Amino acid sequence: MSIQSITPSELSDFLQRYPETVLLDVREDNEVAICQLVGSTHIPMNLIPLRQNELPDDVPIVVYCHHGIRSLNVARFLEHVGFENLYNLSGGIDAWAVEVAPEMARY
Repeated sequence: MSIQSITPSELSDFLQRYPETVLLDVREDNEVAICQLVGSTHIPMNLIPLRQNELPDDVPIVVYCHHGIRSLNVARFLEHVGFENLYNLSGGIDAWAVEVAPEMARY
């Protein structure tokens, strides 16, 4: 399995080293309206099969959701259809808010 778990603090460092990384937000529109990671690409989980062709396959992709469960499922799907260099943000955007960006709105 090539899906690696990445913590919020690891992701912060990772983005400095690999600025081309795609941050894939798979939450629903109402969740994204509350908070999101700067520069992220938003494709709701249920639309991933229809819109996977919008994702590059030559850069790291970090998938995230609220707590990391939906994003892991999406990462598994992407791996199944041939994507590599996949990461799941452990704890999701909620953990990011706690560990990296305490000013971020939480829900």
